[in-house]
Order: sequence, then structure tokens, then C-alpha cells
Amino acid sequence: MATYPNADLLVETDWLAAHLDDPGLRLVDMGVRLGEEPRTQRIPGAVSPPHPYLKGTDNARFVAGPDEAKALIEALGIGDGAPVVAYDSARSLNAARLWWVLRYYGHANVRVLNGGFDKWTAEGRVVEDANGNAAAPATFTPRADPEVLSTVDTLRSAVGDAASVIWDTRSLGEYTGEVDRGNARAGHVPGARHLEWSDLMSADATFRPAGEVQAALEELGITPDKRVHTY
Repeated sequence: MATYPNADLLVETDWLAAHLDDPGLRLVDMGVRLGEEPRTQRIPGAVSPPHPYLKGTDNARFVAGPDEAKALIEALGIGDGAPVVAYDSARSLNAARLWWVLRYYGHANVRVLNGGFDKWTAEGRVVEDANGNAAAPATFTPRADPEVLSTVDTLRSAVGDAASVIWDTRSLGEYTGEVDRGNARAGHVPGARHLEWSDLMSADATFRPAGEVQAALEELGITPDKRVHTY
């Protein structure tokens, strides 16, 4: 991943295979796409959260609050500073969610397995039955960083702001309003640019090369000089 400016946000299957037995490593299986049948296998030593999005039980539209997040993260055996690798069978959709939640709560030592479980098994690597692994006891201290969270108010302020860009990562049907997914309103935020998140993924579930990703984003005006809001 040397072509990526922040290549350390990903790990390759070769790296994970070589470090699978590292005693401090916390490996988290983030499951499958919503609506798909759960897997019966996983990478050895992995643990799983009760739900893949780590949202609040009181309001499932928002990330879990500090107390709830602390309990969920500690149940995964993740303590302050512990190295974490997340993977899934959802083209990194769920794994990226764990990455973001941990980063939001101040835990930077987390990476996503490029290609996830699909690439791991395609290479014939070892798996185990997906029975419950006991997570090691851990103490996690949530330190929320509001700078990585966009709220309704911050998104409103970004509409029409030349220094900001709003990126709608949903499906085209959701963007155009043809699909409402049960929401009260359909369509998109005014001025939002559309590029579905999955368009940045390759057929083998790995991230597309950095140059291709950069070109796709630049075409929409999503550049490093902008403050980017995504939804």
C-alpha cells in the first residue's frame, strides 16, 4: 500500500498471517452486509460485537454514547492503546465503521484488513468456526473528538460553503430520491456530490489503487483543501 499517503490505515493479508499470534493484537470480525446470512467461520482469534454499527440503543441514528461505547469496546478486549485490526465480508463497510468509532473515541491504533474475510479465504488461509471467543479483560477510556463528527448543524453550515464539500456515499437511487429506504424524506442534501462508497472498491473487495481513488474524488471536487462532510 505504499502508494497511499496513509498506508498504515490498512493491513494486507500477508501481514495479518505473520502477526496472527501476536499476544497484544485485537482482531475484530465485523460480520456481513445487512440482510445477509451470518458466516459460520472467521479468522482465528477474532471476536465480534453484538451489532456491526456500534450505534446507540436509545437512538440508533447516532453513534453509541461514551458509556455504551466503552462497554462495547471493552467487551471486544480492546483497551487503551491496544493494536486493532478490523475485517468483514462487506467490502470493508462494517470494518470501516469500527475504525471510525474507535478513532472518534480517541483510539488511533486501529487498521482495516484490505480485502477482508473474502480475500483471506480466497488465498486459502486458516479459519475457525465462528463460536464465541472470550475477549481478554480490557479498560478503554473514551475521549470523543468532535472534529471528526459532522452533525446536522455543521452539515447545514457546509451547504454553499466554498471551503467545504458534501459527499453522498449512498446508492444512486437514494441520492436521486427514487429509493427512500423507509426514511421520512428522500433525496440528498443540497449541493452534495454523489459517489457511492462501493465504487472505490475492487472486485476482490480490496480498495482500488490510490491514483484511481484520487481521480474519482477530484472529479467531484473532493480535494485535500476542502473540509469534507460525508453521509
